[in-house]
Amino acid sequence: MRELGERSGLTAAAIQRLEAGEQGGLASYARIATALGLRPQLRLTDERRQGPIRAADPVHSLMGNVEAEILQRRAFPVALDEPYQHYQFAGRADVVAWSLERRALLHIENRTRFPDLQESFGSYNAKRTYLAPALAERLRIPGGWAAVTHAIVALWSAEVLHVLRLRTASFRAVCPDPPDALLAWLAGSAPNAGVTSTLLILDPIAAPRRRRWIGIEDALRAEPRYRGHAEAAAAIGATS
Repeated sequence: MRELGERSGLTAAAIQRLEAGEQGGLASYARIATALGLRPQLRLTDERRQGPIRAADPVHSLMGNVEAEILQRRAFPVALDEPYQHYQFAGRADVVAWSLERRALLHIENRTRFPDLQESFGSYNAKRTYLAPALAERLRIPGGWAAVTHAIVALWSAEVLHVLRLRTASFRAVCPDPPDALLAWLAGSAPNAGVTSTLLILDPIAAPRRRRWIGIEDALRAEPRYRGHAEAAAAIGATS
């Protein structure tokens, strides 16, 4: 609580009161959310007038669905938008899969764009730190995970490739490992040991004889498939 207080600018006593259920102000909640790597949002709606719920981001949704379909075909248990809490840290993982036999965990963070690179990396790094032990405890994995694969999977767009080429060193620092472990999961073989963090670029719309995934090195030379998120969303709408 002291560490969270230092990050958020609140006292440990104030955080303790909020954790105990005492109501706080919007500024306090926003500070805590930011300190935890989350993006605070305020939604004012009349639930009686709310229409059918639709996916806020069809591109992000399709990316998760593509990954889930592949992993499920490989007979891995899969969870989407999986909530977790490790002491005071809480969040949601876009896609997780696991192998109890090999004590292996896969965590994928999907990104359609990087409007704030620091925020994106902060959220991802928080999950790298706290997600695996929280899920190991929930799934009752004796001794914890023997292998953990973390991955950022980003949209194959000019918008993403531009940020990647502009901040290559930053991406290599956060995702220093080759994509072998993630590709092994997608091929149906969970790793036996080790913790890795990698980056893959994904085209979520399947097309004959076209590569669907590329790593950092190929992405630095590849031509974009979409100009940006909007074009990818339009392409998804045209094929649905």
